[in-house]
Amino acid sequence: MPVLDSATGSMALVLFVCTGNVCRSPLAEGFLEAVLRARLGQAAPSVASAGTVGWEGSGAMPEAVAAAADRGVDIAGHSARRLLTAHVEEADLVLGMTAEHRETVARAMPETAGRVFTLKELVRLVEALPPATTAGDPGTRLAARVAEADELRRSGFEGNPNDEDIVDPLGQPLESFRAIAWELEEWCDRLAEGLFGWAPARVAAGTEGE
Repeated sequence: MPVLDSATGSMALVLFVCTGNVCRSPLAEGFLEAVLRARLGQAAPSVASAGTVGWEGSGAMPEAVAAAADRGVDIAGHSARRLLTAHVEEADLVLGMTAEHRETVARAMPETAGRVFTLKELVRLVEALPPATTAGDPGTRLAARVAEADELRRSGFEGNPNDEDIVDPLGQPLESFRAIAWELEEWCDRLAEGLFGWAPARVAAGTEGE
């Protein structure tokens, strides 16, 4: 069961946003969900996705499904949905695949702007902060880390505004989808570390106390 945010009693939720919700955001959803489950187990926040012009009810593109499967993640059951106000209101963190997606959400719902970023923007922000704590409730840690990242952003930290977008592979060959899948997996791994710290080390048998 996904973790409950102790401050609100609601499910802690990370929401990815792209355009059609059939390529980039389903891939990102699958990769982040996998890495968070590996790190945090049952306590991992939920991960979801939607599209600004989502192809409601459509599956992920076959090339996206294949590219994810190549990397050990199954998104075959994905069903696209169009982004609604309620989706943003429910999310503790909203991550656009491009600056345009971030601005679309922030303009429509200015009160949520402090928890709306692009994926690359947030990774650079959290990597510029002191290392994340690995102790405590993940939902509470997520909210605190997002607030710290927004404070750093508002202080003038720019990151790399010329490299915020994940390219849309729609209509491109499978190799393009594989390249985007590799890129998204890398950024999602960095995001998980930036938000929740290093994955707990496994202690080899017979090495305790060394």
